[in-house]
Amino acid sequence: MNAALSTVYNHYLTTYAPKGTTRYDAHKKSDLKGIYDSIVKLNKESPWYLPATGKEVQHYAIDLKENARNLHNTIASLGGLDDSQLLSKKTAYTSDEEIVSATFVGNYTPGMPSPTFTMDIKELATPQENMGRFLDKGKVSLPAGTYSFDVAINDMNYEFQFSISETDTNQSIQERLARLISTSGVGLKGKVLETDGRTSLTIRSESTGLSEQQKYIFNISDEHTSKAKGAVEYFGLDYVSHSASNARFDVNGDERTSTSNQFTVGKMFDVTLHSTNPLGIPVTIGLKNDIESLTDNVLQLANGYNEFIKATSEYINTQPRSKHAIQEISSIATRYQTAFQSMGVNLTQDGTIEINMSDLGKSIASDEDIADTFGTLKEFSNHLIQKSEEISLNPMNYVEKKIVAYKNPGRSFANPYVTSAYSGMMFNGYC
Repeated sequence: MNAALSTVYNHYLTTYAPKGTTRYDAHKKSDLKGIYDSIVKLNKESPWYLPATGKEVQHYAIDLKENARNLHNTIASLGGLDDSQLLSKKTAYTSDEEIVSATFVGNYTPGMPSPTFTMDIKELATPQENMGRFLDKGKVSLPAGTYSFDVAINDMNYEFQFSISETDTNQSIQERLARLISTSGVGLKGKVLETDGRTSLTIRSESTGLSEQQKYIFNISDEHTSKAKGAVEYFGLDYVSHSASNARFDVNGDERTSTSNQFTVGKMFDVTLHSTNPLGIPVTIGLKNDIESLTDNVLQLANGYNEFIKATSEYINTQPRSKHAIQEISSIATRYQTAFQSMGVNLTQDGTIEINMSDLGKSIASDEDIADTFGTLKEFSNHLIQKSEEISLNPMNYVEKKIVAYKNPGRSFANPYVTSAYSGMMFNGYC
């Protein structure tokens, strides 16, 4: 029973859990209580209204919340949660971005030696791939009925079921299985290959590499499955055409391995491997100087702001109140428009920001104190942080809804779940 419940839990976790979380989504108990108290306070005097139940409205509200969260995290990654550190984040460079890219994730104190190291990439980490038998596109030879097979992956077992009818062909079943596997959310992708008029179903793992205890990433079998057997052997789903392998590389001459092509070096650099060193020349990784880092920070700030505006603008024709979210965010930028122009930061007609790299470079390289020169951008960022938190707390404020009644101001009570009308807005998913 426990194993069955664990399987169900992990299915829903991998299917519906929020994607793309960052370290700024991790919170302490006090932070969670603060979010709860904010929701209670927000709803204490809010009127009663009919909930909007349409799928499009739900998708919009959840998407708006996620976009606000992404904007918040973008500014936070630039030091935005600490006024003294805002826009002072150091950025990394590599001597060859096509081989290795890097992001600085550590802490840097002015005056300390700039960390630098070299990497020589010998092999990339690769996924496991199972290549099925190449079959003609004609009628499937298996008897009609319901078939199933088991997939063991990451210490979990999943059963896949499908039906075969009298009119099904090898290709139609292979394509159906490819879709079934790819959309299951278990970490596998299926694809149908064709050569010389014959097709094969290939299955590849999304993860790479093997730990010391692992023999494979996934294993497919129908020996103990609940429905009819025979599909695994017929389609050749259990044939491992390429075993997973680990990345091999040198860091400052010391040989190392990793199960993934993305990992952290020295708790300071988040490194992603893209290719081996074709000429055997090590790639140098280090920190950019203050001027280059500040330029990157301003560009990331502008990109985060623009992404929110563009993503929310997609709903203007279907969700009228999305305009209010755009206006509230863009009005913050308009407030600083005059000061922005001297830095090469310009507002466009659609509310987005364009950067004049020449003017920005002149502002950063000027003799004035950088902290004073870019104080306006810091104020702008702080206001964006506050507004993104407001939108994330109550995306339903930007949804068309009918008000039923206003609460009695003297005898109001809290309804803390109004702002989390849909499961996608539950905050405990990020904590």
